[in-house]
Amino acid sequence: MSKKSENFRVKVGEGVPVEKVLRKFKRMCDSYGVVRQYRDKEAHKKPSIREKEKREAAEKRRRKTASKTKRYSRKI
Repeated sequence: MSKKSENFRVKVGEGVPVEKVLRKFKRMCDSYGVVRQYRDKEAHKKPSIREKEKREAAEKRRRKTASKTKRYSRKI
């Protein structure tokens, strides 16, 4: 998390509903990964557990990609 903290500004104009502004703010937070960074910093994980989760995520991505390529190769 070497990224600097970002400042978000959402301009609210006349007659703009608050709900719309809040949705825009939430989308900005999601796109910058603010919530993910907060959760990562909130809970400490042992390095061995982090590595295990990283390996499992990589394996899941490989399986997903492999299943997609199998699906398309059958149609040809």
